[in-house]
Amino acid sequence: MHGPRERLARLGATALSDSELLTVLLGTGRAGEDATLLAARLLHQTGGLWALARMSTAQLGRLGGIGPAKASRLAAAFEAGSRGLVSPVTAAAPLSNSEAVFLGYGRRLMSSPVEHFLVICVDAKNRARAEREIARGGRTTCQVDPAEVFRLLVAESASGAIFIHNHPSGDPEPSPQDLELTERLVAAGSLLDIRILDHVIVGSGRYTSLRDAGLWPSTPVKSKRSFGFAE
Repeated sequence: MHGPRERLARLGATALSDSELLTVLLGTGRAGEDATLLAARLLHQTGGLWALARMSTAQLGRLGGIGPAKASRLAAAFEAGSRGLVSPVTAAAPLSNSEAVFLGYGRRLMSSPVEHFLVICVDAKNRARAEREIARGGRTTCQVDPAEVFRLLVAESASGAIFIHNHPSGDPEPSPQDLELTERLVAAGSLLDIRILDHVIVGSGRYTSLRDAGLWPSTPVKSKRSFGFAE
């Protein structure tokens, strides 16, 4: 009978079940519970790989059968997997649509248990010039100070900006607070002649672009240089 490692070698990682993948990562079990049984119990106890990937190293280490070494190995594996989903963004490539923003910046936020609000500063050709995390919150809220956002944009001499944040719930549907914040930021950008190009909200494996969804504020902007989205 072939174990998970042998199946991985023969068939590739995509052929393995969640339990088999976790078994490979764990390597060993503990007294009275081999790696296969330990993996099955952890998945049942926590709610699956998605839940495990959202745990900190300390939280993983508190699970039965997971010591510091296994917790570190799991945390590193989940983070490596998350980073591997991110398409590299080159300085020469313009961010011309919401998919490019999601692939370049959003996918690594999908498994975070807390909200992160990122500002991507772009030049006149919509090429990324800087990326900064402006705010980090809890599971349901993230306080963003517009003044801090525009201090960054002015300091970077940005021609425009894209905002991106995640919903730890996994649902990328914009909240009333998201829409209100976007309206305030677009209005402030209009006054400073800084183009606000989009606000992308990341959920579980998917995202919502406020531009694409027809939820963009009607506040007139001074500059109409194209971002590849409908104005």
